[in-house]
Amino acid sequence: MNVLIVDDSRAMRMIVKKTLRDAGYDDIDIDEAEDGAKGVEKVKEFQPDIILSDWNMPNMNGPEFLKAIKADGYDKPFGFVTTEATSEMRAIADEAGADFLIAKPFTADSFAEALDKYMD
Repeated sequence: MNVLIVDDSRAMRMIVKKTLRDAGYDDIDIDEAEDGAKGVEKVKEFQPDIILSDWNMPNMNGPEFLKAIKADGYDKPFGFVTTEATSEMRAIADEAGADFLIAKPFTADSFAEALDKYMD
């Protein structure tokens, strides 16, 4: 299983990777991108089975990134890992086509709860 982590913070990408491992997802390949624009390129080359994206990023934010890849035909699970967890933001995420939203601060358990139905 290929997982793409898109976040402008290198430290947060590392934390997400560690949390995935702590949640028991040891048998996955992970790639990273530092913003939505680079994420669009990575989707084409890495062909992820699932994407975990930040909301607020330079160049192309999370919702713009999701809309861009959906327009390119990406139809696999996509979730936001973000502090933007208000009901309004959740509605925007749903409207953009996100499958789930994991609120920061998160735990291995919150990752497992959101991801178990998508991870083989």
